[in-house]
Amino acid sequence: MEFVDILLYGAYLLVIVAALGAIVLPLISALSQPKSLLKSLIGVVAIGVIYVVSWSISGDEVTAKYIKFDITSTSSQVIGGVLITTYLLMGIAVISIVYSEISKLIR
Repeated sequence: MEFVDILLYGAYLLVIVAALGAIVLPLISALSQPKSLLKSLIGVVAIGVIYVVSWSISGDEVTAKYIKFDITSTSSQVIGGVLITTYLLMGIAVISIVYSEISKLIR
């Protein structure tokens, strides 16, 4: 068991190092090119707007099954907003992939 624990801690360390690298290195690169930060900010704001719209149209009903798991009306609406956001972003991704492939065929 001890060998497995060592390997798990090593894997945790590697995941943390990879996550830090994925966050820090693009920031270092982006600080040298501030225009790239603007594009990223626009993307983050767009996703935030999509979430706010999704949250506002999601329902807040709580059924008997939800009460067992301590789901309140607020958390039900947040979960609904996240689900709708996921569906919208997935649909946008599929549409953009199809559009990209069709435009390549036309050229």
